Amino acid sequence: MPRKLLDDSQPFFGWLAAWERARDYVSLHQLCGEVGGPERVWIACVDLLKGFCTQGPLSSARVASVVEPVAHLISMAHTEGVRDLIMVMDRHSPGTAEFSAWPPHCLAGTPEAELPHGLTELAFSHEFTLVPKDSLCAFTGTMLDTLVAERGLPGAVICVGDCTDLCVYQLAMGFKLRANVANTRTRVIVPADCVATFDVPVETAERIGALPHPGDLMHSIFLYHLALNDCHVVQGVVD
Repeated sequence: MPRKLLDDSQPFFGWLAAWERARDYVSLHQLCGEVGGPERVWIACVDLLKGFCTQGPLSSARVASVVEPVAHLISMAHTEGVRDLIMVMDRHSPGTAEFSAWPPHCLAGTPEAELPHGLTELAFSHEFTLVPKDSLCAFTGTMLDTLVAERGLPGAVICVGDCTDLCVYQLAMGFKLRANVANTRTRVIVPADCVATFDVPVETAERIGALPHPGDLMHSIFLYHLALNDCHVVQGVVD
């Protein structure tokens, strides 16, 4: 990377750090009132699975750390009256094309493709709408596109899960782009404390023959890019 690019980027990174410190919280109760009631709010959680949290080649303690805050958010939403609790889940087939980029993971029918205990222990977990997917995209070829087509877009959708720069980004942008095409004012909200991504240092990447992935940087840059596209990036959701 040319030295000039590094030098020129410093003001932006200073701004980014200040933006992160200044992120606010959104009140779920107030949000429900603003969009017409809890029936107009969806919670969409993507890939918060055992295969990304506790077992398998792509599991990460960083991702596992958001299970508790996501469970708290979902519980709070259910108490508020939100009933559209959507779990978008990798359930890969053995020959999925994605495995040319990633090691096999979250195969359908295996424990890796299951929700973690922190979500299944919720008393109302049987009310979750499960949306299996076989790629990074939450919409194309899944029942989520069908759900939006049949019911229309919600007044607000809170997007959580992992990874910030991969499936969360695809999920949130999927809602935002569909809202833009339909010229609707759907509020796409991404709470920073309920999303995470993995970390692969350069040294580790070189040792295992993979691409490096600085988790903190990717998390910050992609939250910024979501904000750039008119998603509401907040620090968290409170009651």
